[in-house]
Amino acid sequence: MNGADVVVKFMKSKGVEYVFGYPGGPVLHLYDAVYRHDLNHILTRHEQGAVHAAEGYAKATGRVGVCFATSGPGATNLVTGLADAMLDSVPVMAVTGQVATAVIGHDAFQEADILGITMPITKNNYLVRKKEMLLEILEDAWQTALEGRPGPVLVDIPKDVSMAQFDEDIDFEAAAHKAAQHWAEKHARTHHYEVAAQLASIAEALKTAHRPMILAGGGVTLSEGAGALLSTFIEKSGIPVGITLMAKGALVPSDRISLGMCGMHGTPVANTALSKCDLLIAVGTRFSDRTIGNPSVYAKKRFIVHADIDAAEISKNMEVNIPVVADAAAFMEALLTIELPQNKLDEWADWKREVVSSKHGIRTDFKAEGVLKPQELVQAVARVVPDALVVTDVGQHQMFAAQHFPIQRQRSFITSGGLGTMGFGLPAAIGAALGRPEDQVILFSGDGSIQMNIQELATLKRLGTNVKVFIVDNNCLGMVRQWQETFYEARYSQSCLTDNPDFMAIARAYGLPAIEISAREGLDEKIAEIMGMQGPVIVHCNVAEMENVYPLIPPGKGPQDMVGVKE
Repeated sequence: MNGADVVVKFMKSKGVEYVFGYPGGPVLHLYDAVYRHDLNHILTRHEQGAVHAAEGYAKATGRVGVCFATSGPGATNLVTGLADAMLDSVPVMAVTGQVATAVIGHDAFQEADILGITMPITKNNYLVRKKEMLLEILEDAWQTALEGRPGPVLVDIPKDVSMAQFDEDIDFEAAAHKAAQHWAEKHARTHHYEVAAQLASIAEALKTAHRPMILAGGGVTLSEGAGALLSTFIEKSGIPVGITLMAKGALVPSDRISLGMCGMHGTPVANTALSKCDLLIAVGTRFSDRTIGNPSVYAKKRFIVHADIDAAEISKNMEVNIPVVADAAAFMEALLTIELPQNKLDEWADWKREVVSSKHGIRTDFKAEGVLKPQELVQAVARVVPDALVVTDVGQHQMFAAQHFPIQRQRSFITSGGLGTMGFGLPAAIGAALGRPEDQVILFSGDGSIQMNIQELATLKRLGTNVKVFIVDNNCLGMVRQWQETFYEARYSQSCLTDNPDFMAIARAYGLPAIEISAREGLDEKIAEIMGMQGPVIVHCNVAEMENVYPLIPPGKGPQDMVGVKE
Protein backbone atom coordinates (compact mmCIF):
# COMPACT_ATOMS: atom_id res chain seq x y z
CA MET A 1 0.00 0.00 0.00
CA ASN A 2 1.02 3.62 -0.42
CA GLY A 3 1.03 6.61 1.92
CA ALA A 4 -2.50 7.57 0.94
CA ASP A 5 -3.70 4.09 1.97
CA VAL A 6 -2.00 4.58 5.33
CA VAL A 7 -3.92 7.84 5.87
CA VAL A 8 -7.28 6.26 5.02
CA LYS A 9 -6.63 3.12 7.07
CA PHE A 10 -5.54 5.32 9.97
CA MET A 11 -8.87 7.17 9.81
CA LYS A 12 -10.74 3.88 9.79
CA SER A 13 -8.71 2.59 12.74
CA LYS A 14 -9.85 5.66 14.71
CA GLY A 15 -13.51 5.01 13.93
CA VAL A 16 -13.86 8.17 11.84
CA GLU A 17 -17.46 8.28 10.60
CA TYR A 18 -17.16 11.10 8.09
CA VAL A 19 -14.44 13.04 6.34
CA PHE A 20 -15.37 16.38 4.77
CA GLY A 21 -13.36 17.64 1.86
CA TYR A 22 -12.72 18.71 -1.70
CA PRO A 23 -10.24 17.04 -4.11
CA GLY A 24 -7.38 18.46 -6.18
CA GLY A 25 -4.18 17.40 -7.94
CA PRO A 26 -1.78 16.77 -5.01
CA VAL A 27 -4.43 14.71 -3.14
CA LEU A 28 -5.53 12.50 -6.03
CA HIS A 29 -3.73 9.51 -4.49
CA LEU A 30 -5.57 10.24 -1.24
CA TYR A 31 -8.93 10.44 -3.00
CA ASP A 32 -8.16 7.24 -4.91
CA ALA A 33 -7.58 5.55 -1.54
CA VAL A 34 -10.86 7.02 -0.27
CA TYR A 35 -12.59 5.38 -3.24
CA ARG A 36 -10.80 2.01 -2.93
CA HIS A 37 -11.28 1.69 0.85
CA ASP A 38 -14.83 3.08 0.88
CA LEU A 39 -14.14 5.82 3.45
CA ASN A 40 -17.31 7.81 4.09
CA HIS A 41 -16.35 11.12 2.47
CA ILE A 42 -18.68 14.13 2.26
CA LEU A 43 -18.02 16.35 -0.75
CA THR A 44 -18.64 19.95 0.24
CA ARG A 45 -18.67 22.73 -2.33
CA HIS A 46 -15.83 24.73 -0.80
CA GLU A 47 -12.98 23.89 1.56
CA GLN A 48 -14.27 26.41 4.09
CA GLY A 49 -17.52 24.46 4.06
CA ALA A 50 -15.52 21.29 4.77
CA VAL A 51 -13.71 22.64 7.82
CA HIS A 52 -16.86 24.23 9.30
CA ALA A 53 -18.75 20.95 8.75
CA ALA A 54 -15.95 19.16 10.60
CA GLU A 55 -16.32 21.73 13.40
CA GLY A 56 -20.08 21.20 13.58
CA TYR A 57 -19.60 17.44 13.76
CA ALA A 58 -16.96 17.78 16.49
CA LYS A 59 -18.99 20.27 18.54
CA ALA A 60 -22.09 18.06 18.40
CA THR A 61 -20.33 14.78 19.24
CA GLY A 62 -17.10 15.58 21.08
CA ARG A 63 -15.22 13.44 18.55
CA VAL A 64 -12.55 14.64 16.13
CA GLY A 65 -13.89 16.30 12.98
CA VAL A 66 -11.76 15.46 9.94
CA CYS A 67 -11.35 17.38 6.69
CA PHE A 68 -9.22 16.94 3.55
CA ALA A 69 -8.02 19.65 1.17
CA THR A 70 -5.55 19.95 -1.65
CA SER A 71 -2.44 22.14 -1.68
CA GLY A 72 -2.25 25.90 -2.23
CA PRO A 73 -5.71 27.50 -2.39
CA GLY A 74 -7.36 24.34 -1.09
CA ALA A 75 -5.28 24.47 2.07
CA THR A 76 -5.54 28.25 2.52
CA ASN A 77 -9.33 28.01 2.24
CA LEU A 78 -9.24 26.09 5.54
CA VAL A 79 -7.65 28.97 7.45
CA THR A 80 -10.82 30.67 8.73
CA GLY A 81 -12.24 27.39 10.01
CA LEU A 82 -9.00 26.42 11.75
CA ALA A 83 -8.83 29.83 13.45
CA ASP A 84 -12.47 29.41 14.49
CA ALA A 85 -11.77 25.94 15.91
CA MET A 86 -8.71 27.23 17.77
CA LEU A 87 -10.62 29.94 19.61
CA ASP A 88 -13.55 27.65 20.45
CA SER A 89 -11.39 24.63 21.43
CA VAL A 90 -12.75 22.29 18.75
CA PRO A 91 -10.88 19.03 17.93
CA VAL A 92 -10.44 19.19 14.15
CA MET A 93 -7.85 17.32 12.09
CA ALA A 94 -7.09 18.78 8.68
CA VAL A 95 -5.09 16.73 6.17
CA THR A 96 -3.76 18.77 3.27
CA GLY A 97 -1.89 17.84 0.14
CA GLN A 98 1.43 19.47 -0.68
CA VAL A 99 3.64 19.62 -3.75
CA ALA A 100 6.42 17.02 -3.97
CA THR A 101 9.18 17.30 -1.37
CA ALA A 102 11.84 18.08 -3.97
CA VAL A 103 10.09 21.27 -5.15
CA ILE A 104 8.92 22.65 -1.79
CA GLY A 105 10.20 26.22 -1.53
CA HIS A 106 10.51 26.66 -5.31
CA ASP A 107 7.09 28.29 -5.90
CA ALA A 108 5.74 25.18 -7.59
CA PHE A 109 2.21 25.27 -9.00
CA GLN A 110 -0.33 25.50 -6.15
CA GLU A 111 2.34 25.57 -3.45
CA ALA A 112 1.69 27.45 -0.22
CA ASP A 113 3.52 27.39 3.10
CA ILE A 114 0.49 26.14 4.98
CA LEU A 115 2.62 25.32 8.04
CA GLY A 116 3.77 28.91 8.36
CA ILE A 117 0.27 30.21 7.65
CA THR A 118 -1.48 28.02 10.22
CA MET A 119 1.12 27.91 12.99
CA PRO A 120 -0.66 30.59 15.10
CA ILE A 121 -4.12 29.06 14.60
CA THR A 122 -3.53 25.37 15.34
CA LYS A 123 -2.47 23.47 18.45
CA ASN A 124 0.23 21.92 16.28
CA ASN A 125 0.93 21.40 12.60
CA TYR A 126 3.16 18.99 10.77
CA LEU A 127 4.92 18.56 7.41
CA VAL A 128 5.58 14.88 6.63
CA ARG A 129 9.01 15.06 4.96
CA LYS A 130 9.70 11.28 4.99
CA LYS A 131 7.38 8.35 4.64
CA GLU A 132 8.75 6.83 7.86
CA MET A 133 7.29 9.79 9.76
CA LEU A 134 3.75 9.49 8.40
CA LEU A 135 2.05 7.17 10.89
CA GLU A 136 3.83 8.64 13.91
CA ILE A 137 2.76 12.15 12.87
CA LEU A 138 -0.84 11.09 12.25
CA GLU A 139 -1.00 9.52 15.71
CA ASP A 140 0.61 12.51 17.43
CA ALA A 141 -1.75 14.91 15.63
CA TRP A 142 -4.78 12.86 16.69
CA GLN A 143 -3.70 12.82 20.33
CA THR A 144 -2.93 16.54 20.24
CA ALA A 145 -6.38 17.41 18.86
CA LEU A 146 -8.13 15.57 21.68
CA GLU A 147 -5.94 15.70 24.77
CA GLY A 148 -5.96 18.55 27.27
CA ARG A 149 -7.71 21.56 25.83
CA PRO A 150 -9.06 20.31 22.47
CA GLY A 151 -8.15 22.14 19.28
CA PRO A 152 -7.31 21.90 15.59
CA VAL A 153 -4.25 20.28 14.05
CA LEU A 154 -3.03 20.17 10.45
CA VAL A 155 -0.98 17.47 8.71
CA ASP A 156 0.57 18.52 5.38
CA ILE A 157 1.53 15.56 3.17
CA PRO A 158 3.70 16.05 0.07
CA LYS A 159 2.62 14.22 -3.07
CA ASP A 160 5.63 11.88 -3.09
CA VAL A 161 4.88 10.74 0.49
CA SER A 162 1.29 9.93 -0.54
CA MET A 163 2.69 7.86 -3.41
CA ALA A 164 5.45 6.12 -1.38
CA GLN A 165 5.14 2.36 -0.85
CA PHE A 166 4.56 0.89 2.62
CA ASP A 167 4.49 -2.64 4.03
CA GLU A 168 1.02 -4.18 4.23
CA ASP A 169 1.43 -5.38 7.83
CA ILE A 170 1.41 -2.03 9.67
CA ASP A 171 0.06 -2.52 13.21
CA PHE A 172 -2.12 0.57 13.69
CA GLU A 173 -3.09 -0.44 17.22
CA ALA A 174 0.52 -0.77 18.36
CA ALA A 175 1.41 2.52 16.69
CA ALA A 176 -1.49 4.24 18.44
CA HIS A 177 -0.42 2.86 21.84
CA LYS A 178 3.18 3.96 21.30
CA ALA A 179 2.12 7.42 20.13
CA ALA A 180 -0.24 7.86 23.11
CA GLN A 181 2.59 7.01 25.52
CA HIS A 182 4.97 9.32 23.72
CA TRP A 183 2.40 12.13 23.74
CA ALA A 184 1.76 11.70 27.46
CA GLU A 185 5.47 11.78 28.28
CA LYS A 186 6.09 14.79 26.04
CA HIS A 187 3.24 16.82 27.49
CA ALA A 188 3.42 15.69 31.13
CA ARG A 189 3.65 18.69 33.43
CA THR A 190 3.34 19.22 37.15
CA HIS A 191 1.70 22.51 38.03
CA HIS A 192 1.92 24.21 41.38
CA TYR A 193 -1.66 25.26 40.72
CA GLU A 194 -3.32 21.85 40.56
CA VAL A 195 -6.68 21.70 42.29
CA ALA A 196 -5.50 19.62 45.27
CA ALA A 197 -2.84 22.21 46.10
CA GLN A 198 -5.33 25.07 45.94
CA LEU A 199 -8.36 23.49 47.60
CA ALA A 200 -7.69 24.82 51.11
CA SER A 201 -7.32 28.37 49.77
CA ILE A 202 -10.57 28.03 47.81
CA ALA A 203 -12.39 26.73 50.89
CA GLU A 204 -11.17 29.72 52.90
CA ALA A 205 -12.26 32.13 50.15
CA LEU A 206 -15.73 30.57 50.17
CA LYS A 207 -16.03 30.83 53.95
CA THR A 208 -15.20 34.54 53.94
CA ALA A 209 -17.29 35.47 50.86
CA HIS A 210 -20.63 37.22 51.27
CA ARG A 211 -21.67 37.39 47.63
CA PRO A 212 -20.06 34.49 45.70
CA MET A 213 -20.85 33.66 42.09
CA ILE A 214 -19.80 30.97 39.61
CA LEU A 215 -19.07 31.79 35.97
CA ALA A 216 -19.21 28.64 33.80
CA GLY A 217 -17.56 28.73 30.39
CA GLY A 218 -17.16 26.50 27.37
CA GLY A 219 -14.80 24.21 29.29
CA VAL A 220 -17.83 22.96 31.24
CA THR A 221 -19.44 21.96 27.94
CA LEU A 222 -16.29 20.20 26.76
CA SER A 223 -15.52 18.34 30.00
CA GLU A 224 -17.41 15.06 30.35
CA GLY A 225 -19.67 15.17 33.42
CA ALA A 226 -18.74 18.72 34.44
CA GLY A 227 -22.26 20.08 33.90
CA ALA A 228 -23.83 17.50 36.22
CA LEU A 229 -21.18 18.08 38.89
CA LEU A 230 -21.68 21.83 38.63
CA SER A 231 -25.45 21.40 39.05
CA THR A 232 -24.87 19.29 42.16
CA PHE A 233 -22.55 21.90 43.65
CA ILE A 234 -25.05 24.70 42.94
CA GLU A 235 -27.84 22.70 44.58
CA LYS A 236 -25.63 22.04 47.60
CA SER A 237 -24.29 25.56 48.03
CA GLY A 238 -27.02 27.79 46.60
CA ILE A 239 -24.35 29.93 44.92
CA PRO A 240 -25.76 31.71 41.84
CA VAL A 241 -24.23 30.74 38.49
CA GLY A 242 -24.03 32.50 35.15
CA ILE A 243 -22.84 30.99 31.89
CA THR A 244 -20.95 32.27 28.87
CA LEU A 245 -22.26 31.88 25.33
CA MET A 246 -20.08 28.79 24.87
CA ALA A 247 -21.54 27.13 27.98
CA LYS A 248 -25.14 27.35 26.78
CA GLY A 249 -26.65 23.90 27.29
CA ALA A 250 -24.14 22.87 29.96
CA LEU A 251 -26.85 23.50 32.58
CA VAL A 252 -30.53 22.88 32.06
CA PRO A 253 -32.09 26.37 32.09
CA SER A 254 -33.90 27.00 35.35
CA ASP A 255 -34.33 29.99 37.63
CA ARG A 256 -33.58 27.64 40.52
CA ILE A 257 -30.15 26.73 39.13
CA SER A 258 -28.91 29.20 36.51
CA LEU A 259 -29.17 32.97 36.14
CA GLY A 260 -28.61 32.66 32.38
CA MET A 261 -25.99 34.09 30.06
CA CYS A 262 -23.49 36.72 31.14
CA GLY A 263 -21.83 39.26 28.92
CA MET A 264 -22.52 41.85 26.26
CA HIS A 265 -26.03 40.55 25.47
CA GLY A 266 -26.55 38.48 28.61
CA THR A 267 -29.46 38.48 31.01
CA PRO A 268 -29.77 41.44 33.39
CA VAL A 269 -29.91 39.13 36.40
CA ALA A 270 -26.69 37.29 35.47
CA ASN A 271 -24.85 40.53 34.72
CA THR A 272 -26.11 42.06 37.96
CA ALA A 273 -24.62 39.15 39.90
CA LEU A 274 -21.40 39.48 37.92
CA SER A 275 -21.14 43.15 38.82
CA LYS A 276 -22.01 42.76 42.54
CA CYS A 277 -20.27 39.53 43.57
CA ASP A 278 -17.28 39.73 45.91
CA LEU A 279 -16.00 36.25 44.98
CA LEU A 280 -16.02 34.97 41.40
CA ILE A 281 -15.28 31.30 40.73
CA ALA A 282 -14.65 31.03 36.99
CA VAL A 283 -14.56 27.55 35.46
CA GLY A 284 -13.43 26.77 31.91
CA THR A 285 -13.60 30.34 30.61
CA ARG A 286 -10.93 32.63 29.19
CA PHE A 287 -12.53 35.92 30.35
CA SER A 288 -13.38 37.11 26.85
CA ASP A 289 -13.99 40.84 26.44
CA ARG A 290 -17.53 39.96 25.34
CA THR A 291 -18.13 38.28 28.69
CA ILE A 292 -16.38 40.43 31.27
CA GLY A 293 -15.98 43.85 29.67
CA ASN A 294 -12.81 45.60 30.86
CA PRO A 295 -10.81 42.93 32.77
CA SER A 296 -8.41 45.33 34.50
CA VAL A 297 -11.29 47.31 36.01
CA TYR A 298 -13.31 44.21 36.89
CA ALA A 299 -10.45 42.40 38.68
CA LYS A 300 -9.81 45.28 41.12
CA LYS A 301 -13.15 44.93 42.86
CA ARG A 302 -13.38 41.24 43.73
CA PHE A 303 -11.56 38.04 44.67
CA ILE A 304 -11.20 35.68 41.72
CA VAL A 305 -10.66 31.92 41.49
CA HIS A 306 -9.93 30.77 37.94
CA ALA A 307 -9.89 27.08 36.97
CA ASP A 308 -8.95 26.12 33.42
CA ILE A 309 -7.37 23.09 31.78
CA ASP A 310 -5.06 25.36 29.79
CA ALA A 311 -2.38 26.92 32.01
CA ALA A 312 -1.78 29.58 29.35
CA GLU A 313 -5.24 31.04 30.02
CA ILE A 314 -4.60 31.64 33.72
CA SER A 315 -4.06 35.37 34.32
CA LYS A 316 -3.80 36.00 30.58
CA ASN A 317 -6.80 38.33 30.38
CA MET A 318 -7.54 38.76 34.08
CA GLU A 319 -5.23 38.80 37.07
CA VAL A 320 -6.63 36.22 39.48
CA ASN A 321 -6.12 35.49 43.16
CA ILE A 322 -6.28 31.69 43.11
CA PRO A 323 -5.19 30.02 39.86
CA VAL A 324 -6.15 26.38 39.26
CA VAL A 325 -4.94 24.29 36.33
CA ALA A 326 -7.54 21.54 36.05
CA ASP A 327 -10.22 20.01 33.90
CA ALA A 328 -13.65 21.44 34.72
CA ALA A 329 -15.05 18.10 35.93
CA ALA A 330 -12.06 17.47 38.20
CA PHE A 331 -12.36 20.98 39.61
CA MET A 332 -16.08 20.66 40.34
CA GLU A 333 -15.54 17.24 41.91
CA ALA A 334 -12.98 18.80 44.24
CA LEU A 335 -15.32 21.67 45.17
CA LEU A 336 -17.94 19.14 46.24
CA THR A 337 -15.60 17.91 48.99
CA ILE A 338 -15.57 21.32 50.71
CA GLU A 339 -17.74 21.47 53.83
CA LEU A 340 -19.78 24.67 53.84
CA PRO A 341 -21.20 26.05 57.13
CA GLN A 342 -24.98 26.45 57.31
CA ASN A 343 -24.80 30.15 58.11
CA LYS A 344 -23.00 30.67 54.80
CA LEU A 345 -25.59 28.65 52.87
CA ASP A 346 -28.33 30.83 54.36
CA GLU A 347 -26.39 34.01 53.60
CA TRP A 348 -25.83 32.95 49.98
CA ALA A 349 -29.50 32.06 49.56
CA ASP A 350 -30.38 35.62 50.64
CA TRP A 351 -27.78 37.00 48.21
CA LYS A 352 -29.23 35.00 45.35
CA ARG A 353 -32.76 36.23 46.15
CA GLU A 354 -31.41 39.79 46.20
CA VAL A 355 -29.85 39.31 42.74
CA VAL A 356 -32.92 37.72 41.19
CA SER A 357 -35.20 40.50 42.46
CA SER A 358 -32.85 43.37 41.62
CA LYS A 359 -33.39 43.57 37.86
CA HIS A 360 -36.11 42.80 35.39
CA GLY A 361 -35.48 40.35 32.61
CA ILE A 362 -35.09 40.37 28.86
CA ARG A 363 -38.14 41.60 27.02
CA THR A 364 -40.20 38.74 25.56
CA ASP A 365 -43.55 40.18 24.42
CA PHE A 366 -43.66 41.88 21.00
CA LYS A 367 -47.12 40.98 19.74
CA ALA A 368 -48.52 44.50 19.58
CA GLU A 369 -45.79 45.84 17.34
CA GLY A 370 -46.54 45.41 13.64
CA VAL A 371 -43.92 43.45 11.71
CA LEU A 372 -42.78 40.03 12.97
CA LYS A 373 -39.82 40.35 15.33
CA PRO A 374 -36.87 37.95 15.15
CA GLN A 375 -37.26 37.23 18.87
CA GLU A 376 -40.81 35.99 18.26
CA LEU A 377 -39.59 33.67 15.54
CA VAL A 378 -36.97 32.11 17.83
CA GLN A 379 -39.49 31.77 20.68
CA ALA A 380 -41.99 30.04 18.38
CA VAL A 381 -39.43 27.52 17.12
CA ALA A 382 -38.42 26.83 20.73
CA ARG A 383 -42.06 26.17 21.66
CA VAL A 384 -42.55 23.72 18.80
CA VAL A 385 -39.21 21.85 19.08
CA PRO A 386 -37.85 22.56 22.59
CA ASP A 387 -35.28 19.75 22.46
CA ALA A 388 -33.76 20.71 19.10
CA LEU A 389 -30.06 20.88 18.36
CA VAL A 390 -29.64 24.57 17.54
CA VAL A 391 -26.93 25.92 15.23
CA THR A 392 -26.45 29.61 14.49
CA ASP A 393 -24.47 31.83 12.21
CA VAL A 394 -23.11 35.12 13.56
CA GLY A 395 -24.92 38.39 14.13
CA GLN A 396 -28.16 39.59 15.72
CA HIS A 397 -29.96 36.31 15.03
CA GLN A 398 -27.19 34.51 16.96
CA MET A 399 -27.80 36.65 20.06
CA PHE A 400 -31.59 36.38 19.73
CA ALA A 401 -31.21 32.59 19.61
CA ALA A 402 -28.92 32.65 22.66
CA GLN A 403 -31.39 34.82 24.59
CA HIS A 404 -34.70 33.25 23.58
CA PHE A 405 -34.08 29.54 22.89
CA PRO A 406 -33.69 27.55 26.15
CA ILE A 407 -31.28 24.69 25.40
CA GLN A 408 -32.11 21.46 27.20
CA ARG A 409 -29.05 19.28 26.52
CA GLN A 410 -25.25 19.35 26.47
CA ARG A 411 -23.64 20.14 23.08
CA SER A 412 -26.95 21.31 21.64
CA PHE A 413 -26.14 24.98 21.00
CA ILE A 414 -23.50 25.21 18.30
CA THR A 415 -22.19 28.60 17.31
CA SER A 416 -19.01 30.45 16.40
CA GLY A 417 -18.05 32.13 19.66
CA GLY A 418 -14.50 33.45 19.72
CA LEU A 419 -13.94 34.25 16.06
CA GLY A 420 -17.52 35.22 15.22
CA THR A 421 -17.41 33.68 11.74
CA MET A 422 -20.20 34.54 9.34
CA GLY A 423 -20.82 31.57 7.04
CA PHE A 424 -20.14 29.07 9.84
CA GLY A 425 -23.77 28.05 10.29
CA LEU A 426 -24.85 26.13 7.20
CA PRO A 427 -21.87 23.76 6.91
CA ALA A 428 -21.70 23.38 10.72
CA ALA A 429 -25.39 22.39 10.78
CA ILE A 430 -24.70 19.74 8.14
CA GLY A 431 -21.82 18.33 10.19
CA ALA A 432 -23.88 18.41 13.39
CA ALA A 433 -26.79 16.63 11.69
CA LEU A 434 -24.49 13.86 10.49
CA GLY A 435 -23.04 13.47 13.97
CA ARG A 436 -26.46 13.44 15.65
CA PRO A 437 -28.84 11.95 13.04
CA GLU A 438 -31.55 11.28 15.63
CA ASP A 439 -31.89 14.99 16.47
CA GLN A 440 -33.89 17.74 14.81
CA VAL A 441 -31.30 20.30 13.75
CA ILE A 442 -32.37 23.95 13.53
CA LEU A 443 -30.16 26.54 11.84
CA PHE A 444 -30.76 30.23 12.44
CA SER A 445 -28.85 32.23 9.85
CA GLY A 446 -29.01 35.83 8.67
CA ASP A 447 -29.46 37.21 5.19
CA GLY A 448 -25.80 38.27 5.35
CA SER A 449 -24.37 35.09 6.89
CA ILE A 450 -26.20 32.61 4.68
CA GLN A 451 -24.63 34.14 1.58
CA MET A 452 -21.11 33.54 2.90
CA ASN A 453 -21.33 29.77 2.25
CA ILE A 454 -24.63 29.44 0.42
CA GLN A 455 -23.07 26.92 -1.98
CA GLU A 456 -23.36 24.31 0.77
CA LEU A 457 -27.08 24.10 -0.01
CA ALA A 458 -25.89 21.65 -2.67
CA THR A 459 -24.28 19.52 0.06
CA LEU A 460 -27.47 19.74 2.11
CA LYS A 461 -29.54 18.62 -0.87
CA ARG A 462 -27.22 15.73 -1.72
CA LEU A 463 -27.22 14.41 1.87
CA GLY A 464 -30.88 15.11 2.67
CA THR A 465 -29.96 15.68 6.32
CA ASN A 466 -32.68 16.76 8.74
CA VAL A 467 -31.79 20.46 8.90
CA LYS A 468 -34.42 23.18 8.93
CA VAL A 469 -32.77 26.44 7.83
CA PHE A 470 -34.40 29.65 9.09
CA ILE A 471 -33.01 32.63 7.16
CA VAL A 472 -33.75 35.62 9.40
CA ASP A 473 -33.94 38.36 6.78
CA ASN A 474 -33.91 41.98 7.95
CA ASN A 475 -32.34 43.38 4.75
CA CYS A 476 -29.14 44.39 6.54
CA LEU A 477 -26.08 43.25 8.41
CA GLY A 478 -28.07 43.54 11.61
CA MET A 479 -25.34 43.73 14.24
CA VAL A 480 -23.20 46.06 12.14
CA ARG A 481 -26.22 48.29 11.54
CA GLN A 482 -27.07 48.29 15.27
CA TRP A 483 -23.54 49.40 16.21
CA GLN A 484 -23.62 52.08 13.53
CA GLU A 485 -26.92 53.30 14.96
CA THR A 486 -25.68 53.21 18.56
CA PHE A 487 -22.08 54.36 18.27
CA TYR A 488 -21.77 56.09 14.86
CA GLU A 489 -24.81 58.38 14.83
CA ALA A 490 -26.78 56.11 12.46
CA ARG A 491 -24.31 56.40 9.59
CA TYR A 492 -25.18 53.10 7.90
CA SER A 493 -22.04 52.60 5.88
CA GLN A 494 -22.21 49.43 3.72
CA SER A 495 -24.53 47.57 6.10
CA CYS A 496 -27.80 47.70 4.15
CA LEU A 497 -28.67 44.66 2.01
CA THR A 498 -31.62 46.07 0.08
CA ASP A 499 -30.58 44.10 -3.01
CA ASN A 500 -30.78 40.65 -1.40
CA PRO A 501 -31.49 37.79 -3.82
CA ASP A 502 -34.68 35.76 -3.91
CA PHE A 503 -33.75 33.16 -1.29
CA MET A 504 -36.82 31.07 -2.15
CA ALA A 505 -35.76 30.86 -5.78
CA ILE A 506 -32.19 29.96 -4.78
CA ALA A 507 -33.43 27.16 -2.52
CA ARG A 508 -35.60 25.75 -5.30
CA ALA A 509 -32.73 26.02 -7.77
CA TYR A 510 -30.80 23.68 -5.46
CA GLY A 511 -33.82 21.36 -5.38
CA LEU A 512 -34.78 22.17 -1.81
CA PRO A 513 -38.30 22.94 -0.54
CA ALA A 514 -38.77 26.59 0.42
CA ILE A 515 -41.38 28.23 2.66
CA GLU A 516 -41.87 31.88 3.53
CA ILE A 517 -42.84 33.34 6.93
CA SER A 518 -43.80 37.00 7.16
CA ALA A 519 -46.48 37.26 9.85
CA ARG A 520 -47.00 36.21 13.44
CA GLU A 521 -50.52 34.92 12.80
CA GLY A 522 -50.51 31.13 12.86
CA LEU A 523 -46.75 31.12 13.44
CA ASP A 524 -46.61 28.05 15.71
CA GLU A 525 -48.83 26.06 13.36
CA LYS A 526 -46.68 26.94 10.35
CA ILE A 527 -43.49 25.98 12.16
CA ALA A 528 -45.06 22.70 13.29
CA GLU A 529 -45.95 22.00 9.66
CA ILE A 530 -42.35 22.71 8.62
CA MET A 531 -41.01 20.40 11.33
CA GLY A 532 -43.29 17.66 10.06
CA MET A 533 -41.66 17.74 6.64
CA GLN A 534 -39.01 15.13 5.92
CA GLY A 535 -35.44 16.23 5.26
CA PRO A 536 -34.10 19.74 4.78
CA VAL A 537 -36.33 22.79 4.38
CA ILE A 538 -35.34 26.41 3.71
CA VAL A 539 -37.54 28.90 5.58
CA HIS A 540 -37.26 32.53 4.47
CA CYS A 541 -38.37 34.75 7.36
CA ASN A 542 -39.11 38.44 6.76
CA VAL A 543 -38.58 40.24 10.08
CA ALA A 544 -38.44 43.80 11.39
CA GLU A 545 -35.46 45.61 9.88
CA MET A 546 -34.58 47.99 12.73
CA GLU A 547 -34.91 45.64 15.70
CA ASN A 548 -31.92 45.78 18.06
CA VAL A 549 -30.45 43.24 20.47
CA TYR A 550 -30.86 44.29 24.11
CA PRO A 551 -29.67 44.32 26.82
CA LEU A 552 -26.31 45.64 25.65
CA ILE A 553 -23.09 46.29 27.52
CA PRO A 554 -21.23 48.90 25.45
CA PRO A 555 -17.70 47.92 24.41
CA GLY A 556 -15.10 48.64 27.09
CA LYS A 557 -17.75 48.86 29.80
CA GLY A 558 -18.53 46.41 32.59
CA PRO A 559 -21.56 44.25 33.49
CA GLN A 560 -22.91 47.08 35.68
CA ASP A 561 -23.23 49.31 32.57
CA MET A 562 -26.06 47.44 30.78
CA VAL A 563 -28.46 49.47 28.64
CA GLY A 564 -31.81 48.43 27.23
CA VAL A 565 -32.96 46.49 30.30
CA LYS A 566 -36.68 45.74 30.47
CA GLU A 567 -38.21 47.74 33.33
